Amino acid sequence: MNNSIEYSDYIVYVDEAGDHNLDHIDSNFPVFVLAFCIFEKTQYINQTTPKFQQFKFTYFGHDMTILHEREIRKSIAPFNILQNAKIRQSFMAELSQIITEAPFTLVASCIDKNNFIDRRGSTDNPYHVAMQFGLERIFYFLQDKQQAGKKTHIVFERRGRKEDDELELEFRRLLDKSKIMGMAQSLDIMFADKKANSTGLQLADMVARPIGRYLIDPQQDNRAYDVLKDKFRTSPQGVIKGWGLKCYP
Repeated sequence: MNNSIEYSDYIVYVDEAGDHNLDHIDSNFPVFVLAFCIFEKTQYINQTTPKFQQFKFTYFGHDMTILHEREIRKSIAPFNILQNAKIRQSFMAELSQIITEAPFTLVASCIDKNNFIDRRGSTDNPYHVAMQFGLERIFYFLQDKQQAGKKTHIVFERRGRKEDDELELEFRRLLDKSKIMGMAQSLDIMFADKKANSTGLQLADMVARPIGRYLIDPQQDNRAYDVLKDKFRTSPQGVIKGWGLKCYP
């Protein structure tokens, strides 16, 4: 196919945990987490998506169910099958195994909202700050993979026309003002409907909250985070903080 745009070998799916509202901060979850799952496209097509679809056929008899971390955690329909302890145990074990085996690289930005207000006041948008940190680290990852200059799509879930327009405007503003050479030419934004049965978006939805829970209380039992900790982008020396996980402030 003759196409003047050269697309990269990677695609990125984004989801969040918590909210970026600074007026009312939930004392049980006073952080905002933006998680970016970076997939190599061939592995995504051939490995991750088929396993995800088979998992759905096993537990629901079809592949139309969209997995949401909150509904799974609370056993809300169609996940009320998880009220059965035996089914829940096997469901969670198999889902954890799929996520463990899924070949993706994780980048996450976490905003401590109380400290954010102390540092920057309540007028700055934590979502925009978290997005900037994430996009920079994604670009550095792509640069390491010799993908700079090729178009990589960053896929966000739709939240509403006004919110999506504001997010796209901020996305493009961040790229335009960035001093990182090649970043604006390499990254592009797209939105997927909440009902889109996207494996990548569903996996991103699974990872954001466990990261936040870990940062709030690293000593708390957190098996979901244990599955994720080896997926973060790291420095050549294996350092996660600042490379695959940016906490601010």
